[in-house]
Amino acid sequence: MSMRNGAHVLVEVLRSEGVEILFGYPGGVVLPIFDALYDCKEIRFILTRHEQGAGHAADGYARATGKVGVCVATSGPGATNLVTALATANFDSIPVVAITGQVKTHLIGNDAFQEADITGITRPITKHNYLVKDVRELGEALRAAFHIARTGRPGPVLVDIPVDVAVAMTDAPVPEGVDLPGYKPIYKGNRRQIKRAAEAINKSERPVLYVGGGVILSGASDLLRQFAVKANIPVTTTLMGLGAFPEDHPLSLKMLGMHGTAFANFSIQESDLLIAVGARFDDRITGDLKTFAAKAEIIHVDIDPASISKNVRVGIPVVGDAKDVLEGMLELVEFRERAAWFARIAEWKAKYPLVYKEEEVGLKPQYVVQQICEVSGGKAIVCTEVGQNQMWSAQYYTHRYPRHFISSGGLGTMGYGFPAAIGAQLGRPGEIVVDIAGDGSIQMNIQELATAVHNKVPVKICILDNGYLGMVRQWQELFYERRYSGSTLDGNPDFVKLAEAYGAKAARITKKEDVVPALRQAFADPHVWLLDFLVDREENVYPMVPAGEAIDRMIGGMA
Repeated sequence: MSMRNGAHVLVEVLRSEGVEILFGYPGGVVLPIFDALYDCKEIRFILTRHEQGAGHAADGYARATGKVGVCVATSGPGATNLVTALATANFDSIPVVAITGQVKTHLIGNDAFQEADITGITRPITKHNYLVKDVRELGEALRAAFHIARTGRPGPVLVDIPVDVAVAMTDAPVPEGVDLPGYKPIYKGNRRQIKRAAEAINKSERPVLYVGGGVILSGASDLLRQFAVKANIPVTTTLMGLGAFPEDHPLSLKMLGMHGTAFANFSIQESDLLIAVGARFDDRITGDLKTFAAKAEIIHVDIDPASISKNVRVGIPVVGDAKDVLEGMLELVEFRERAAWFARIAEWKAKYPLVYKEEEVGLKPQYVVQQICEVSGGKAIVCTEVGQNQMWSAQYYTHRYPRHFISSGGLGTMGYGFPAAIGAQLGRPGEIVVDIAGDGSIQMNIQELATAVHNKVPVKICILDNGYLGMVRQWQELFYERRYSGSTLDGNPDFVKLAEAYGAKAARITKKEDVVPALRQAFADPHVWLLDFLVDREENVYPMVPAGEAIDRMIGGMA
């Protein structure tokens, strides 16, 4: 093996791992890395305008493609600017490898210029991280980082490289594989537990499949559909599970939880068997834990043993990959008609449909989301910010395909959607990619317009512009007597002029009849578009389960 420096070892590993796109921002201690990238033709570098944008773009790329997303930042503030993006990926189990530069090894701990203990800072919000102090160990650490990020329950891994390691010479070969004796994810579910689960399903009268993002991450969506149809079980999904099961299927209950459908929440509460697959029973789903699915026995399928019985006591745990476990159960389950159960669900669907009040004057945000779905044929990759825009996108877009809904679920990161959409568009260049945003959240990473325009990434930004931090205002209306403290967005820019200043195309829409023509024009045009929809200022997201209440105690939206 010929001599090369640490930076070239990094590029060698990136190439061998099949990395096609690298998002990032340069700085002093990563200049050796950028110098090595200069001659690398296989990897396209995307210069974002903020490190957080790079992290979210890598995350969006990973969610849209199923590959590992990769980003790079310099030491100190460059590395700390990745923290929110890493926490976002960690919460939602997204495979990302973050490369950070570090000061020289002999300066670590001495408060050197642009020094930050990024491995210490990110230890709680990464799946694993490395500080590499010897160039001979760099290839092994990088290879392990990719392996850990993509296997088991996926997640972000950070590799911190001091600048003297990046320039140090080595002839050490990069290992072909990894040897991690303490890291052995369980993929195959226990056959005895799978049999127990299938027997419980076959006996149940009122089962519900509760599906999370783990089904999408494992590539088990088609298998889930086969399983649900064969066993004749209704399916509800979490926010992260949207697209795992087609919402236009008769068995679909759509999303459950705080802003889920009434019929999904009622079904959970009345079920006698809850089959959770790739979901983690978070508080936005369960509401009051004492009352959640109180009549049901619970089966929990998850690749992460730490997730099982963490929040809700489980009767039949099955540790393993969703695809393997569903394959095992598919052979054993039987079709049961369950006529009384489906009749009850049909009553709830008829009595409590997902609706909003249409008015002659003004523009409803729900209508905009519905038309995004219609104009795109339901095939757009929808990225969202966080808040009302996110919930309306979850409720009123008909989700049919996995990896087509990209949103920050666990951390709830404002500013996520736009850079994630850039990553998704680069990963899936032939698709329509839409960022559905609020006028508050879009401004948190709006500088990435320069990234999209310069790199000809034709993302479509649809702002549901209500002049408020909408979800904050909604809570203040409902629980704080309309005392709108800090939630009014006075001083918003003219988004059309701002987009045009960056070189994007833009339009403002105020009337219902102009929504579809504007969307058609933007979707047909191979340029970056920003559409500013001036929507009803005090429209709320309903139904809504107040924090801490039982999930069948909803307010609003059940006409």
